[in-house]
Amino acid sequence: MNEDHDLPAPRRRRYAQVDVFTDRAGYGNPVAVVFDADDLDARAMQHFARWTNLSETTFVLAPTRADADFRLRIFTPRQELPFAGHPTVGTVHAVLEARADLARRDALVLECASGRLPVRIERGDGRRIFVQAPTARCDAPSASLQADAERVLGVSLPTDPLPRLVDVGARWLVVPCSDGARVRALRPDLEGVAALTQAHDDVVGLCVFGREHGDAALAVRAFCPADGIPEDPVTGSANAAIAAFLREADRLGTIGTRWRASQGREIGRDGTVEVVVDAASGTIEIGGRCVGCIDGTVTL
Repeated sequence: MNEDHDLPAPRRRRYAQVDVFTDRAGYGNPVAVVFDADDLDARAMQHFARWTNLSETTFVLAPTRADADFRLRIFTPRQELPFAGHPTVGTVHAVLEARADLARRDALVLECASGRLPVRIERGDGRRIFVQAPTARCDAPSASLQADAERVLGVSLPTDPLPRLVDVGARWLVVPCSDGARVRALRPDLEGVAALTQAHDDVVGLCVFGREHGDAALAVRAFCPADGIPEDPVTGSANAAIAAFLREADRLGTIGTRWRASQGREIGRDGTVEVVVDAASGTIEIGGRCVGCIDGTVTL
């Protein structure tokens, strides 16, 4: 994977691929994880992330701060992200499997471009990994964003609450829909979604949610065509952005402070994201189960 003479000489590194927000291989959202990546620069990482062609690829490095257990960098096929949910949860799973010194820990601290993030592990009926998302920043509700979203989604949307841009390390256009059935039936204009997200600085995609009834409280879909990802299977940062949206819009009373979101069924992935919100502080955790699918080495 060495296309330029000034990149490090290729060597074998531990490599894993993890399906996140599921306990069934072939479901959820896969992330590629490369260990021992300290000697790789951003160009080499970006090249490999394009090659995997997964929605995200992560690289595990030694921490630069004493209070972190490890550091990670996260890349889509197009760009580096300060934070993303499913890659972080999946990388923690891979690290727990690879490092005996951390395997039985119930809490970790990881370092990423968004800063220091606490990780909590729940055990019992299977291991669940929760990561605290970066502090959310919510723009004002926007009628013009609603009109744009209606145009690219091809549906009418409720006017209360209106869509808004939410930054949780990744910046999303968050769009509420009337119910889960309408979310699942969406057939968006992906070229229009790409143009809409590119018209706003650093927006990774458009996520839509609606109320469900049953095992999941919300149906969620996330579209990121500008990053080469028409529909992201199951998205931690989008669900964190939705949680921040609901708190900012004073809608947590209708759903509570811990819920499950269903995402990915429309593209055959059927994942589940667990969301925990501290209503007072605004702290948001996203998490769920993982299953390892590939454990080996890569020459990079």
